[in-house]
Amino acid sequence: MELRQLEYFVAVAEEQNFTRAAERVHISQSGVSAQIRQLERELGAELFDRSARTVTLTVAGRAALEHARAALAAAGAVGQAVGEVTDLIRGRLTVGMVIGCTLTPLFDALAAFHRAHPAVEISLLEDNSDRLVEGVRTGAVDLALIGTAIATPDGLDALTIISERLVAAVPAGHPLAKQRRITLRDLIAYPIVCMPPGTGLRTVFDQACAAQSLRPAITLQASAADAIAGLAARRLAVAVLSDSMAAHYRDRLTARAIDDVDTPALLALIWKSTHNPGVRELVVHSRQAFAEPDPATSPRTRPAT
Repeated sequence: MELRQLEYFVAVAEEQNFTRAAERVHISQSGVSAQIRQLERELGAELFDRSARTVTLTVAGRAALEHARAALAAAGAVGQAVGEVTDLIRGRLTVGMVIGCTLTPLFDALAAFHRAHPAVEISLLEDNSDRLVEGVRTGAVDLALIGTAIATPDGLDALTIISERLVAAVPAGHPLAKQRRITLRDLIAYPIVCMPPGTGLRTVFDQACAAQSLRPAITLQASAADAIAGLAARRLAVAVLSDSMAAHYRDRLTARAIDDVDTPALLALIWKSTHNPGVRELVVHSRQAFAEPDPATSPRTRPAT
């Protein structure tokens, strides 16, 4: 029994598909299948039910999965322990980023980390904030940049990058553009375009509306601020954005603070622990990258929450 066989077994179990598992471990599908078959012969039992389109674990497979994960984690810990005393960090880090975000200090942090620790393989994935939080909790993601309504999600460590209020953004001539201040009741008289559920900005907005028993008509949803601004500029709906997001579209949209939404939308880095030296070092590089200039005002950034 080899560690690579256990790695392939875990990949197929988590992906529930041999093709996706092969892409994940960077070998051919036939290679994964052959190694899994060899592992099954050594164990004397089939680990997967291959009769349906989705590959599922057999009873024997379910019994083996946690032990396989533990064996891989123990093997990784050996390399990390040696790396600690030789100042060489190895392994793999999975970094999550909320969809639609182009916050360049994160990329700067990854680049600086890669230069310092070239033996670490970095994977970058996009998802909505709720799924990224769950990924960090389960260990599938090592560190993530998320939009959130709370400073520190339960059970995780966090570094707040941006904290700002929500605004409504409308084109010139819109009735809301004539008001200096607006409330949620003013806003929900119009169709709204906003980020989808699972994002921090949407969570803040939904919670504020629910607190007043208001039911806004969110007729359009988009994950990217550019798309939301484009739809609002064409008078299809009123955009709900964060203050720094709306600032990028001053040439075509007027932003008005929503007076009765006090909870800020936050952009934060989250991680579970720094026992992994790679995570610890990436947190250090991230703190440095976000320290200057201020990402809330820098023209290099376009945050998404």
